Amino acid sequence: MDVEAMGREAQKYVWEGAIPLQIHLHESEVTTLPHPSPALVLAPRMGYLPLLLPLLKPHFSSTLPPGVDTIWFEYKGLALKWHIPTGVLFDLLCAEQERPWNLTVHFRGYPGNILTPCEGEDSVKWSFINSLKEAAYIVNGNCKNVMNMSQSDQMELWHSVLNGNMEAYQRVSSKLKLEKVGDQYVGKPNSNLLKSRTNTGETDTGGPVKTGRIPVRLYVWSVSKDFDDLEDAPQIDSWDQISYMNRPVEIHREEDKCFTLRDAVKALLPELFVEKTLIDEEISRIELEEESRAPSDDESNTRNEEDVEEKQRENVECCCPSDDAETKLKLVRIQGIEPKLEIPFSWVVNNLMNPEHFLHICVFVKVPQAKPLPHDR
Repeated sequence: MDVEAMGREAQKYVWEGAIPLQIHLHESEVTTLPHPSPALVLAPRMGYLPLLLPLLKPHFSSTLPPGVDTIWFEYKGLALKWHIPTGVLFDLLCAEQERPWNLTVHFRGYPGNILTPCEGEDSVKWSFINSLKEAAYIVNGNCKNVMNMSQSDQMELWHSVLNGNMEAYQRVSSKLKLEKVGDQYVGKPNSNLLKSRTNTGETDTGGPVKTGRIPVRLYVWSVSKDFDDLEDAPQIDSWDQISYMNRPVEIHREEDKCFTLRDAVKALLPELFVEKTLIDEEISRIELEEESRAPSDDESNTRNEEDVEEKQRENVECCCPSDDAETKLKLVRIQGIEPKLEIPFSWVVNNLMNPEHFLHICVFVKVPQAKPLPHDR
């Protein structure tokens, strides 16, 4: 199998990715006995929760109270943002991924103070199109190709996303000139670079490539309590615990060096990567300063050497904080995959990007205090 074929296979796995859901109707909206059984649904990773309405409404319609339907979902009391793809919500909110994913659905009492208004499929569609325009502007410096799409092409593009039809999507999206990206990496990535709970393919970018600005949506979950096992990770009970960053990543070419996922995350969150060389330089500077202050008297030397060593230990501790005081990157998750940071970023972009041409990256971070990292909104 050549690299192009492997690329198509990897993208196929992503497009066919789905999450088993067990959806319960909220007890406040149950008007009959016995309570209705939960709905079992296979939700596309690329899709959006409000698009499940045609499947859920018939299942629960006989027990709903009178009123106008406005569907929304919650997970363990947290109202779910409908404009975030279902797969991203799952990756972000389930550190230890549960299957099926147990959600609660509401048809009444929309929380307008928490969620932006959603008027059904049209709202989701225009949110998708606006994201596509934003991605086009980041990549090309304008969004003319999206703005100039014919009505038929726009409808075909949207229906390809609704139906998970990768071939139809690629046929229409190719007109938008949002080309795939590449770097100096040649050959396919090592299979050990991917650690996934699902099957994935291996590929290189192959074909005509270009470097440039990559549309990225970064979701950073900050926790103050460290954990080694994902089962011990604390629950997210407020969107205030999530920092959202909507920033492009610039792929930089360097001779004989591959631009990796680590480089991309470092560009987005430089505060998570303390350069060891800088720490070593600071320690050397401290040692030189203390040596220059050493007295010539032998008796004083012995006493002052102890003081110098103590001072150096204090300074080194300041340069190298303990694990409890350190900000640490715990996990990076993309499309349900937990890739190693050494994987070429071009492979990640070309094979794990969502249909609106944004790469969604979920990052779990341990911080000294329960204070989220800076975010865009």
